[in-house]
Formats: sequence, C-alpha cells, structure tokens
Amino acid sequence: MTEVLGTVADDAARASDVSESGSEPEPKSIGTVNIHNPAVTYGRLNPEIEENILILDSVSDDGLRCDATNRLKMLWPDVDENDRASDTIGREAADTNRPSRGECPDGSSPETYSGAISLLDLPSELIDAILSWLPPLELAAVSLVCRVIRKLANSDSQWRRHVMSNLPGRRITTPYPCQSWRELYVSHDPYWFLTKHKLWFCDRELTGQLIIIRYDERRGCIEGYQLLATRNRDGSEPWIADQDVHIHYFEPTVKLHLDKAILQLNIDSLENIIRNKSVSPPVRHFFSEQPMPLNKGADPRFSNFLLAKPLGKKTLGGRMSNKFPHGYIWPPPAIPAHHRVSGQPAGVHPLATSVNYTSASTSIFQPRNRSEASDQIFRIRQWMEMGPPALGVHVAEEVVTYSTLDPILYTPTPEKPWRGIWVGDYSGHGCEFLLVNQPEHEEERDKAPLVRLEGETEAEFHERFLYERVHRGRLEAIKLTGDANVPRGEYTFVADDLGDDGFIGVAREPPFQGARVVKSKGHIAHMGFYNDKYIESQLLLLSHNRLAQYWVGFGHISFFERVDIDQFLVPK
Repeated sequence: MTEVLGTVADDAARASDVSESGSEPEPKSIGTVNIHNPAVTYGRLNPEIEENILILDSVSDDGLRCDATNRLKMLWPDVDENDRASDTIGREAADTNRPSRGECPDGSSPETYSGAISLLDLPSELIDAILSWLPPLELAAVSLVCRVIRKLANSDSQWRRHVMSNLPGRRITTPYPCQSWRELYVSHDPYWFLTKHKLWFCDRELTGQLIIIRYDERRGCIEGYQLLATRNRDGSEPWIADQDVHIHYFEPTVKLHLDKAILQLNIDSLENIIRNKSVSPPVRHFFSEQPMPLNKGADPRFSNFLLAKPLGKKTLGGRMSNKFPHGYIWPPPAIPAHHRVSGQPAGVHPLATSVNYTSASTSIFQPRNRSEASDQIFRIRQWMEMGPPALGVHVAEEVVTYSTLDPILYTPTPEKPWRGIWVGDYSGHGCEFLLVNQPEHEEERDKAPLVRLEGETEAEFHERFLYERVHRGRLEAIKLTGDANVPRGEYTFVADDLGDDGFIGVAREPPFQGARVVKSKGHIAHMGFYNDKYIESQLLLLSHNRLAQYWVGFGHISFFERVDIDQFLVPK
C-alpha cells in the first residue's frame, strides 16, 4: 500500500527544506492559522497553517483553469443576444417539419385535400390522446377553440399529467387545496420548474448554499430548504501501513434545515390574488418578482423571488474571464450549464464596491416577459426594514442567484458510475457538497452497448466492461458549496484519467484493500482564494458510493460519500 499511495521517504525533507533556487519562500515560524479542528491531526503538514501551502510543490494545471469557451461545459447551443433561450419558460418544443397553418400534409390546400376531416369527427379518446402531446401553454390556447375541445382540454387527466411531470419521484393523489388539477397548475405557473429541477446551488460568496425545492401537498406550496451535513464522529488515526499518514474519520449525516425556509411560494400569492380580482375571464399577469411570506414575528428580513434572464453568447463571452471570480457569471465555467446569468458581487473582490456594476447586474438582465425567463436560474432578494411598517428604512439588501444542474450530470450510469451529488470532509471547514462529474466526449456517445462474447464468462465480461467502459476518462469533483480557501464553483480535485494513463495500482493494506488508485490533482489556496494551485494527490475508488482522496504533501486521507437527494423530496 505504501508503494501504491506514493513514496513518502522524501516528504518530510520536502516539508522542511527550501528550494535552492529560492523560488519558494521559507516557511515562517509563526503562520496564519485557519479554522482548527482539535479532534483531527495531520501526518506531515498542517493545512490549517496557510504558510504550509507555499512549501508544497505544485503540479501542472493544464485543462484546469476554467475557459469560458469550453464547449464541454455548455450543455446547450449558444444563445444569441436577441434570440429566446431554448430552455426558457415561455418557449415550448416545436416540430420544424410539420406543415404550416392552412397547408395539408400533401402540400395541397384544405379545400382540395380529399382526406381532410374535422378534429371533432374523431372519437373523444383520440382527441384526448392528441391533446396529451401539447405543452401547458398550447393546451390552454386550444381550449379556446370550442366548447367540446375546451371540456377535453380542461379535464383533470390532462392537467394532472402536467403537475406530475414537475414532481419527480412524487405521486400526489389530490389537487388540494385547489378544486381541480388545472387550478393547481395555474396557481403555481410559471414556477413549476423549481420542483422539477429540485436541486439548486447559489453564488453566496465563497461558501455558497445548496437547497432542495419540493412541493408540500398538505399546504399546496412550493418550498425550499437548505441542505446541511454534519459529522457523527470527529477525529483521525494513523494509517497502519504508514504512521506519517493520518486517516480522517467521516460518518456524515445529511438533512434539511427545516427551521427556516429559503423559498416559499403559496397558493395565495400576490399574482393569484391579482388574477382572481381581475375581470372575467381572468387576465394573466407576468411578474418577474413577487414577495414571499417568510417574515415572521420580530424578524426584520423580507424576501422576494425573482425570475432571471439568461445571457446571450456575446454578453457571456465579454463578461466571463479565465480568472476568479469569472466576471461574476453564474454558474461559473467549471460547472456545465444550459444558461448563465450575471451574478451579484458581494464581499471581498473589487467589483463588489462598484455601484454601476451592482445596479446593472440586477436590472438590465431581468426578464420582461415569459419568453425571456429562464427555467434554470432564479434569484432571491433579501433586505431588512428598520422602523415602523409605514416609515421603515430599507437596508442591507442582498441578491443571491441560484442555478440548477442537468440531471444527466448527477445521474450515475453503468459507464459513469461515480456521477452524482457527494458530501466531502474538509476538516475545520466542516462538510461540503460536491458535484462529481464524469464528462462524456463525442466519440463515447456513438459507441454501441458492450455485449458479452460467445464463450466469455460473466467474470471475464465484467472485467472487460470495467476496462473498456468504466475505468477510463476524466473525473471532476466541483464544489457546490465551498469555504474561505477554495470557494463554491471551483474544482476541489480532478483525476485526468481513470484508465491506464492515470493508474497507480490496487491497494493491498487495510482499510483500502482492493481499491483502484489513480493519479489526481488537489486544489488548495490561501484564504480568499488567493495564490491557488494544484498539488499531487491520489484518488482511491473505494466503491461507487464512497471515495477517498490522499493529499500526499499534507499526509492525510479524507473521504467523500454519495448523497441521495430524492429522500428529501417528500415532506414528513
């Protein structure tokens, strides 16, 4: 195991000696101490003393410095400045090959087309089946054709399907507190994308925040709560095969912080109240911002929910840079995304003090109609009112931007079994959430499924499957929540190749027997994400649900575990 994890004979000397060339400064006898965890010890260098970061040798960061033009990080074709985004709320998928209005399938006019029949001539079952292909906006539009179509288009079976399609992993039985499924859908339109995507992470500076958004059928509201992780056991112990390496205990508990909702959209929202008071028939109003009833008792904080407008490719290319904070684009370039928007500067970086930048980031890019609103990103505006309600002073305003992940990024497959949402151990910083991404390249998409050869045993086929389809390619661990050293949205470690080029060996000593060990690069930095660099590390593939990262220079091993987010979607 010592050979597998790397030679450590020279590590102590490397920690205490200084390069003769003078390229690295001497370690100071008194260093800047980061957050200390008294239950944890480190094998060689204490990462809580920031000056130790300067001692460690860096490794190549080729391909790790985020590039705004990386096509692998763009999950959707570029959005032109004046074009609608392909994933916006108001745009539905359309078949470009279907005949235009007034044109029959054979190209003739309706008057001369011999096979033309009226839609109403079809059995109601067929009409119902045809309507089931329509998205909500088109279903509502077609209901205005006539009374017969209106009855079928407004049926509970049609609108229940649309409600359920936005509640992954859920099966609610009634539209309560509404009278019909259509009424329930309309009451939360256009916000069903929140529960459909369920997982959201934000740009709160450095640390970020991860929330789960779900639907509570008991109250008929869409609600979001912060996802937290705590350790059940603190401490570490020396590794039996090498006393200079310490293994950190990690037994996390993941739960929702139910004491305070981050987001709450009720049936009796301002939009619904205004709509119900409108003339008959009800008029649909578009609100890019609406209040949320989170203020309780003596709490002076108020919250508004805001829809967001995605940036076009010209604006995106001009704003995003290769250096942190990436022009305050959210999500940052390391995270693959359909849409990106302008984030809100706050905190330690120079743009945070720019009044012009702050005002532009919240007003210019706000949607004016449904077609401009993204279903991948939203914002929450918070502030405090000091004084009596009528004369209160509006202070301490903060705008936080939330983005989601495409499910393909965190849904494991037989070929990409480590994809997912993970929680990791970061010692004094506590537990942090990660996206473990296994990018898929173009040449991989066209390969046919691997089949068992004639005469090949099950064990032989499994071994060949691991070699040809599983143990290959790149694995990226990207922080969804971060800390003062390496913030949210940045790589925490990367294994360039799980295959032969990155293979080190198979662990032989406990507690890692049988684990495949590959080369990786760990990301470290001073507080405030300054002087960041990548150092030598090794990734231990313990199972598809548990990983270990050996930070060679620091001499400690930390663990990461998969998180099942679907367990939090049903209120208890």
